[in-house]
Amino acid sequence: MAIVTFENVSRVYKSGDHELKALDSVNLSLNEGKFIVILGPSGAGKSTLLNMLGGLDSPTSGTITVDGKDISTLSDNELAEYRAAKVGFVFQFYNLVPTLTVYENVALVKEIAPNALDPKQMLAEVGLSDHIKNFPAELSGGEQQRVSIARALAKNPKILLCDEPTGALDSETGVLVLKLLLKMARSYGKTIVIVTHNQNIAKMADIVIRVKNGKIKSCEEVESPVNADDIEW
Repeated sequence: MAIVTFENVSRVYKSGDHELKALDSVNLSLNEGKFIVILGPSGAGKSTLLNMLGGLDSPTSGTITVDGKDISTLSDNELAEYRAAKVGFVFQFYNLVPTLTVYENVALVKEIAPNALDPKQMLAEVGLSDHIKNFPAELSGGEQQRVSIARALAKNPKILLCDEPTGALDSETGVLVLKLLLKMARSYGKTIVIVTHNQNIAKMADIVIRVKNGKIKSCEEVESPVNADDIEW
């Protein structure tokens, strides 16, 4: 069942007389509970696609439907409500609040998400039960990224959007993070969308989308996705 549908979606940015078409008449349908990887060179439109899906930006034209709701014409307040209820974000840099403990960073989502999950449970899911009283500066990069994933999951989102989530990690820690994200799709039915330059991550995916010059060049199902442990970095 499709949870995301893009219909003729374009995004044009204007600067004076100059126009940049970041997305150009994109049509796309994504099924629920899939591990999806978006690949493409810098400037291809990957992050714009992710921002549209996450309600961080709105299309210039076209329609975006998520979980049965058209989000393409929502107001800023309505988009904020959509993000709180439907979407979790994981970025390359962790965006943790340095003055709050690990537990407090994850518990923050209770203030915005209507169906938030228990922070301790989510921290247990990412293997950080022993670090709930630590501050971010006391953790490794991989541990901080796992806190950011726990925080995103605590929102209980339908969709988890990840922009280069392993970009700042060493290969061993990157595999741990990818295994965790894969578990969320396989075991918990979350729709995981990862934007990355790393071609190897695509080998894990259920669906691989290739973007170039603001257009979808291909959208292919992977017949036999590999496990994170089998990826060569």
